[in-house]
Amino acid sequence: MEPPATPSTRLRDLDGPGSLIVGVGNLGRQDDGLGWAFVDAVEAGGLCPGAALVRRYQLQLEDADLFAWYDRVLVVDASREESLTGHRLSSPVPRLDVTFTSHAMSVPCVLATTATCFGRIPAVVLLAIRGYSWDLSVGLTQRAVDNLSAALSDLTAEGRSPSITDPCRTPA
Repeated sequence: MEPPATPSTRLRDLDGPGSLIVGVGNLGRQDDGLGWAFVDAVEAGGLCPGAALVRRYQLQLEDADLFAWYDRVLVVDASREESLTGHRLSSPVPRLDVTFTSHAMSVPCVLATTATCFGRIPAVVLLAIRGYSWDLSVGLTQRAVDNLSAALSDLTAEGRSPSITDPCRTPA
């Protein structure tokens, strides 16, 4: 079973009942909260009112069932990859890997499980946003906020980002 053609990476194309946006992360580990912060910004900015928005600490086996209900899925997660300068979009290919038996599955493994168990593969894009600090602390670093803002700007039709407010920081 082949995955669908590379889906659009514009948020306007995800605004509908066949679309799912999944923010992966943990707000209590600084920049690991980038996935949730992306979903928060989409929600607060009214960017995709027709899409389903969910937040996960990590992807798990049951997310294969969730993915099977949608035609288009955008997964947003923080990245520790030092060579990543801001953010990157990619189209993962279904592949079973060792995360299959883990509490945290990779996107390719979730897709392979979706194909095996449900006979379909949604069009999936993975948005990796560079993070810098992973300490047990609430709030994103400023560099991570900048990367989040740039990612949102790139994915909006007008090339502009909605205002980013870190929901975990108290106003000065």
